[in-house]
Amino acid sequence: MNRANHSVVSEFVFLGLSNSWEIQLLLFCFSCFFYMSSMMGNLLVVVTVTSDPYLHSPMYFLLANLSIIDMIFCSIAAPKMMWDLFREQKVISFGGCLAQIFFSHAVGGTEMVLLIAMAFDRYVAICKPLHYLTVMNPRICILVIVVAWTIGLIHSLTQLAFVVNLPFCGSNVLDSFYCDIPQLIKLACTDTYKLQLMVTANSGFISLGAFFLLTVSYIFLLATLQKHSSGGSSKALSTLSAHVTVVFFFFGPLIFFYVWPSPSTHLDKFLAIFDAVLTPFLNPVIYTFRNREMKMAMRRVFRQIMGFRKNH
Repeated sequence: MNRANHSVVSEFVFLGLSNSWEIQLLLFCFSCFFYMSSMMGNLLVVVTVTSDPYLHSPMYFLLANLSIIDMIFCSIAAPKMMWDLFREQKVISFGGCLAQIFFSHAVGGTEMVLLIAMAFDRYVAICKPLHYLTVMNPRICILVIVVAWTIGLIHSLTQLAFVVNLPFCGSNVLDSFYCDIPQLIKLACTDTYKLQLMVTANSGFISLGAFFLLTVSYIFLLATLQKHSSGGSSKALSTLSAHVTVVFFFFGPLIFFYVWPSPSTHLDKFLAIFDAVLTPFLNPVIYTFRNREMKMAMRRVFRQIMGFRKNH
């Protein structure tokens, strides 16, 4: 088919989550609550780690960066999704669609590397405690963040290169509430079988490989902790269990999106909402409620804020 005869697609239309007004209102309240809670919870973690000197350690430095990433990630698709719930035509421009893909993959790739770095941090703390501050020094921590963002951006640009020059000449309707590569390439008016394999290899198997690596790492660390029964190991066990929970919440939807051959639309949308607003909300909740140091630090910060307000 001659590409010159194609009508060029300049925008995409989302089918959204539901046509029922009652369900849309329920979804708006649900998404709005968890989005605001995600932003406030993650911001609270960043403020607490930054302002409390007792939390100026490598683990909390990485945790604060994870919270910053979560604030960015939940702001990529959730605000537009909530706005679109009340619109008849849920439209996004071609450039806006590419921007969603770019930022979601950049931030997702960065978070993946950061979770691996957090696992390494726990390995050094548990298995090499005497060398912990030497290995995880401030310079290394900053280098980890720079490397994580660099890898995330490279991964995202690679993904974007797959779709930026695809010819879109037919339907422009996406059965979703946000743009991502698996849905987008189905609309291309060309054979995308090889492209789908490349996307699966680039995102799917990388996610699967990272998840496997982290799972093996945490099993090894948990087995190491079982040999000890001190209070310190109990604290480390609580921290590890929080890390493991976050890893499962992060990688579960990703593996489903990019490795599963033909996902169900309803399950796909549910996991997409879970990934967009629930996972960023759960991360600070998990790390806060399972971490005594963080809860005590938050109380200290709260007392400082209240004391400052009384003096002024």
